[in-house]
Amino acid sequence: MAGGGFGTGTGGGDFEAKITPLVIISCILASSGGLMFGYDVGISGGVTSMPEFLREFFPTVYKKNSQPGLESNYCKYDNQGLQLFTSSLYLAALVATFVASYTTKLLGRKLTMLMAGIFFLVGTAFNAAAVNLAMLIIGRILLGCGVGFANQAVPLFLSEVAPTRIRGSLNILFQLMCTIGILVANMINYGTSKMSGENGWRISLGLAVIPALLLTVGSLIVTDTPNSLIARGKMEEGKAILKKIRGVDNVEPEFLEIVEASRAAKEVKHPFRNLLKRRNRPQLVIAICMQIFQQLTGINAIMFYAPVLFKTLGFKSDASLYSSAITGAVNVLSTVVSIYFVDRAGRRMLLLEAGVQMFLSQIVITVVLGIKLKDDVNNLGHGLGILVLVFVCSFVASFAWSWGPLGWLIPSEIFALDARSAGQSVAVFFNMLFTFIIAQAFLSMLCHMQFAIFLFFAIWVFAMTLFTLFLIPETKGIPIEEMTERVWKKHWFWKRYMDEVEDSPKAQANA
Repeated sequence: MAGGGFGTGTGGGDFEAKITPLVIISCILASSGGLMFGYDVGISGGVTSMPEFLREFFPTVYKKNSQPGLESNYCKYDNQGLQLFTSSLYLAALVATFVASYTTKLLGRKLTMLMAGIFFLVGTAFNAAAVNLAMLIIGRILLGCGVGFANQAVPLFLSEVAPTRIRGSLNILFQLMCTIGILVANMINYGTSKMSGENGWRISLGLAVIPALLLTVGSLIVTDTPNSLIARGKMEEGKAILKKIRGVDNVEPEFLEIVEASRAAKEVKHPFRNLLKRRNRPQLVIAICMQIFQQLTGINAIMFYAPVLFKTLGFKSDASLYSSAITGAVNVLSTVVSIYFVDRAGRRMLLLEAGVQMFLSQIVITVVLGIKLKDDVNNLGHGLGILVLVFVCSFVASFAWSWGPLGWLIPSEIFALDARSAGQSVAVFFNMLFTFIIAQAFLSMLCHMQFAIFLFFAIWVFAMTLFTLFLIPETKGIPIEEMTERVWKKHWFWKRYMDEVEDSPKAQANA
């Protein structure tokens, strides 16, 4: 989903390393950035279906929902202001990503994570105390800055402290924390919607302070990564930290590789211009397309608006929050499936299987809703309501073990070292851009396209499955430095872009 992990490993060789408690604790603390992101995604959908919240900030939507005769199954939440409440976060994240790409480089991963935590804390305070729409939107924009900073720094941090052999799994830890954040948000929305009084929504928005504090305190506790320290010229400190996190004294081979990687990266004076070179085109096309496709599966539309969606489908308010808690739990469990299979079955197998499952799930949902749910008549009985829920869960499950984590993991593996950090910024930018577009447009699309919105997403799923089949190579178990020789030069289509590649990293950096 929107903010999965994005790692940039330094090398493919497996250096001597223990899985130390320091690495595990550091990764858990850093991953709380994912928890915060997931909580923000999950909480906004639940809050926007609470009558007290709508009455306070969106009276026209409240009126549409509460007055007999005005109710419309598909258009009851179609309001640009309501959509802006959700999507302003992603617009802010999109801009913050580029600022964060400089702070991670110049100030390090640790300080950038601290900044993200502070943005989260201030944004949460604005949201919980909001007395008008302007305060709400300012709060969401501050949270968005936090998301931009966290999505840049946390996954980099994770992939740089993790030993090579568990880098894939630790990379998915960020995505797992996102899904846990969504589930927790769904549960809290369910609880606060039951409270008497007007302020349930304030508690829902205010409890974001817990993951925000976890990230802020966590970023004060952890040390910066050896890669970041060495890149900023702190050689001895970098080497000492490397020994500490690896739990061994012999870190010389890894230390030298980080120094060489840092030197090669410094020789690239214009990283974004370098990214446009012919030899980086296959990776750039795949990274951008995977971000766009990840959003066009329709997952965020379902996750943001699950309570609103289920309410639109005729589930009562309680049942709709309950149903979205079920989809949240499916999301978490399926992400664990991906952690197990990603280095066993391979990336392509997960993407292709999920493509078929997502396509079929969306077609079934389209047919059921097309026959039974008209704009002003709801013939969706209890049984068919459950059927829709089952297929929504089938869709969420297949997404969570494929496009969710792999939409980030694959781009992180395929770029050459000299293009990797610029490649990351571009990938995060496109992810946030399309997350924003879908979040801003979804409720209006639901109003105008009605049940056909699921058919719209199904067509995109079909297209991305064909893209996977023909254009995404398998990267399982291939060291990052050997991608060019073993993957790109042998791919039936992409090999034509590799004619200018030279073998040495220095030649690549100066190319």
